[in-house]
Amino acid sequence: MGRRGPAPSAQAPHPRDIYGKTTARRCFGRSWKGALPVEDFNAGAVEAVLDSLPKTVQGPGGVAGVVKDGRIVAARAWGYADLTDARAMTAATRMPICSISKQFTCGTLLATAGGPEVFDDRLAGYLPRFEGALPTVRQLCDNQSGLRDYWALTVLHGARAEQEFRREDALPLIARMRTGHFAPGTQYSYCNCNFRILGEMVMAHTGRDLEDLYREHIWGPAGMETAVLTADTRAPADGVVGYEGSADQGYLPADNGIYWIGDAGISASLNDMLAYEAWIDATRDDPQSIYRRLSGTPHFADGTRAWYGYGLAHERIGDVDFTGHGGALRGFRAHRMNARSARLSVVVMLNHEADAHACAARIARAALGLPDPAEPPMPEGWDGLWLDRDRGMIARTVTDRTSARLFYATGPARLLATEDGALAAPNLRVERDGAGLRLAIAGENTLRHLEPLDEIDAADGAAIAGDYETDELEARLRIEARDGGVFARFEGMLGQGRMEQMIPVAQDIWAVVTRRSMDAPAPGIWTFRIARDAAGKVTGGTLGCWLARGIGYRRIGG
Repeated sequence: MGRRGPAPSAQAPHPRDIYGKTTARRCFGRSWKGALPVEDFNAGAVEAVLDSLPKTVQGPGGVAGVVKDGRIVAARAWGYADLTDARAMTAATRMPICSISKQFTCGTLLATAGGPEVFDDRLAGYLPRFEGALPTVRQLCDNQSGLRDYWALTVLHGARAEQEFRREDALPLIARMRTGHFAPGTQYSYCNCNFRILGEMVMAHTGRDLEDLYREHIWGPAGMETAVLTADTRAPADGVVGYEGSADQGYLPADNGIYWIGDAGISASLNDMLAYEAWIDATRDDPQSIYRRLSGTPHFADGTRAWYGYGLAHERIGDVDFTGHGGALRGFRAHRMNARSARLSVVVMLNHEADAHACAARIARAALGLPDPAEPPMPEGWDGLWLDRDRGMIARTVTDRTSARLFYATGPARLLATEDGALAAPNLRVERDGAGLRLAIAGENTLRHLEPLDEIDAADGAAIAGDYETDELEARLRIEARDGGVFARFEGMLGQGRMEQMIPVAQDIWAVVTRRSMDAPAPGIWTFRIARDAAGKVTGGTLGCWLARGIGYRRIGG
């Protein structure tokens, strides 16, 4: 059995000590500030960034805080947790931290079972139809399983984004999987079901609820006094409301109905999260502490260093290594990061859909005394439409004066020009490859070749109209063409979805426009590639997006 908590000498200071009168100022209204003199901390720059957040991260409300050398040195809470009732956002307001929960699930696994290999012989019970080699449980922890993301698959099973997704719906959906989209351990692909399975395994192993395990092994030792498991997203803690929209469009309350546990589900306040960061610092020198074990360097099966492990992403800002994670639910965004060498942590939580990671990184750069990255002018000739043939996915590059946006994964990646004529972003590099592009994704341990496509404005939708089904999911797809418009409807174990627009992008390649999966945003561009026989008759197609690739459909009924 693993250790059940840190040694008594490694306990974090109690939140009341952190917020004591001698170390901080606190306001229980619409904003909260705290400041401490700490060596090698650029307090003025951090305070300036925090002061700018209500303008630069526009939306109903949010919180942000910084821990340096184990102490809270700056924090803010601004705006409202509920615009209708004018309920102020405070450091005590609990919000969904969403996928940040994954590291807590992995932490309880280490604390209760000692290591993931204990569960390897149990995985087949969760994937009874799986063909080929099963991943290891450690590969689940590191998002190297190759399994398709089950929240993305809810779209193909006929779910509507706002419908109720019950606890008992998850495991049967996961159990239908027959194949993965790559061999386990060879690549990275974000997959929520990895952590859903982990949570279920830990609960079965201990015979206890996950919330009790979180509290015993992490929340309690860390002083996270108000953290709670809110697996049912219809009932958020403290009545906080998440909002969709933007400053241009206005904001409307988001409508969630999913039950998630293990992969997400925790709600916590800024007070809780800063206490967690202080605990991480307090246990930083104990090699057996939970976070030290979680934040070790992960690797792929071939020995290549990976950037994701045990529910933590690894990134570098300047020359400083950080570990952390983001979280997203309709109407909420969050991000936390920790640099062990610099003894620096940043937490950002928003009840709207702005970029919490970019906000946290900006605060971290200010704390480290780093300037904003230079943005050289963007050269011409990078705009285009491309096909990743092996994955069956389209990609698009769109440029403006200083950057390019790559539409390939769940959201656009912003790329800057490099001195050697390429485009780059953290973990991404795009180079010219003859008429095409070469996309190196370091975090995925893969090199993608993107072929240029001749974009079209219209196509014969009647030729592809009809019914299709997939053995992979035991689900159906119906395509209808009406007066030049083409739409798809998915049907499966979760019901019958709404009509989704299909847009022709190239010869026999269509994009399927989905508003979002049940989890957070749409899971990426769904690409449907038409398959024809020797006579040119449509026989089926392959559907996929970044989170769920290579799903074959056959046409039925003529």
